[in-house]
Amino acid sequence: MTVAIQRQSRKPKEMSDRRRAAFERAQSARTQGAKPRSRYREKIGSGPKPLGFYMIAAITFILVAFGLVMVLSASSIYSFNKEGTPWGYFSRQLFFTVVGIAGMGTAITFPLTWFQKHTKRFSSLTFASILPFFGLGLMGLALLPGIGTKVNGARAWLQIGHQTFQPSELMKLFIIIYGADLLSRREAEMGNLRRTMRPFLMIVGLGAGLALVQSDIGSCVVMIGIAASVLFLAGAPLRPMVGLAAVATPLAFLFIRSSPDKLQRFTSFLDIYGTRDDKSYQVYQSWISLSNGGLTGTGIGTGSGKWGYVPLSHSDFIFAVLAEEMGLLGVVGLITLFSFLIYFGLQVALSCRYRFGLLLAGGIASWFLLQLVINVGGVVGLLPVTGLTLPFISFGGTSLIVSMVACGLLMNVARSPR
Repeated sequence: MTVAIQRQSRKPKEMSDRRRAAFERAQSARTQGAKPRSRYREKIGSGPKPLGFYMIAAITFILVAFGLVMVLSASSIYSFNKEGTPWGYFSRQLFFTVVGIAGMGTAITFPLTWFQKHTKRFSSLTFASILPFFGLGLMGLALLPGIGTKVNGARAWLQIGHQTFQPSELMKLFIIIYGADLLSRREAEMGNLRRTMRPFLMIVGLGAGLALVQSDIGSCVVMIGIAASVLFLAGAPLRPMVGLAAVATPLAFLFIRSSPDKLQRFTSFLDIYGTRDDKSYQVYQSWISLSNGGLTGTGIGTGSGKWGYVPLSHSDFIFAVLAEEMGLLGVVGLITLFSFLIYFGLQVALSCRYRFGLLLAGGIASWFLLQLVINVGGVVGLLPVTGLTLPFISFGGTSLIVSMVACGLLMNVARSPR
């Protein structure tokens, strides 16, 4: 007698709405031959990007191309006299651009949530809180003889083979990332200064202090300005910020008066014409270049300032060469590009729905604004010369690469769900 055994079909378990939706998306993706989207890609968004994403990308590449042209023009004479070829500095800047593009691409797709993850060994620390200590260590190494090297009077560079690396540029970005992480995780404790402002300002103070020891006054000012911007965006109480400014101002004047050279460098911009043969020689010569430019400029490659009249014409004072060769129209075009970059950076920050992205994007936009104002202000004589580069335009690998990575992070925030 044959016994027919019937298999009982198991009743499928009821799935939650969330799991069912994920299952249906995966099935649909497999049917169309596409890979199912990961949770992270769903979180950051892989659909149509907002206007800010594309505008930041376009402006960044235009500025980088602008900078390559100006580095070639401004450095050709100096490079030929020093290396026997007019292409030396340009070729290095082109290499830095390739590295910057790779870093920018990585920053665009990098999971921002990684910064706020806690480390396994030290559960109380996030990865973002470790970055500033790495930056401080590199800045400290730059002060050691045999490891650090002095450039233009500042011992702020590390010698790596035939190239130099400036850790303070990296530290600026680390301060923004750390501040965004700390002040977003402790949003509910903004009134508790010991838990919010104190640890952040300690890191900023150490970084700014090391920059002063290195005689890198420009980086010191930018770090303090970045910190103030991030705290303002985070909604920090104004009273302690005003108190800190009241304490820091006299300390800054004491530092300036600590040596006659520092005092003369700071006060010379008040009488540029009277000190044009000494401390203000560089600014006075840049004035001549600015006046030669007129409305449309003398033409790219035909300026006179780069023939040794304007020192550091390919780096800190490249704005003077640009103004001479491209005129007022070129200057307005450059300022307009930076204005749009800063505008879209702030727009990305204010439209971001999570606090870490808001503070990160806002801090980066504020950084670009600060460095633009300080560099251009020093070249035209409205501010003391601090030795800061003009982002994307001046010659310098560290500045260019870090600035492009920062723009990649801006684009990463922009592609997040609104």
